[in-house]
Amino acid sequence: QVQLVESGGGLVQAGSSLRLSCTVSGRPGNTYGMAWFRQAPGKERDLVAAISGSGDSTYYRDVGKGRFTISRENDKNMVRLEMNSLKPEDTAVYYCAAAVNGVVLRFFAHEYDYWGQGTQVTVSS
Repeated sequence: QVQLVESGGGLVQAGSSLRLSCTVSGRPGNTYGMAWFRQAPGKERDLVAAISGSGDSTYYRDVGKGRFTISRENDKNMVRLEMNSLKPEDTAVYYCAAAVNGVVLRFFAHEYDYWGQGTQVTVSS
């Protein structure tokens, strides 16, 4: 049984940094892709960043370019999202997701097979 568990969210001031972690148990596959999505109240769940199964390829939506870094440690079955220079508009529930076929990057929520329960990130002004 595949499970994803996020950690690292919290309440911070604008300009601060946070590091989110997602631990994957019950390995989804040999080359599973990973991503971080976020969902603010009343809005759709949007991709923040994605990483391929090998870790060689990454993708960032504009909101995260230059501020966020996605990384993975396959030996620890873990993926992280380092977030710097946080803004109030980054406030959302952040979800990690796993795609069984992760040889190439996946950009849409429906392409991901497993989801974590989410972790709240709140950035105060």
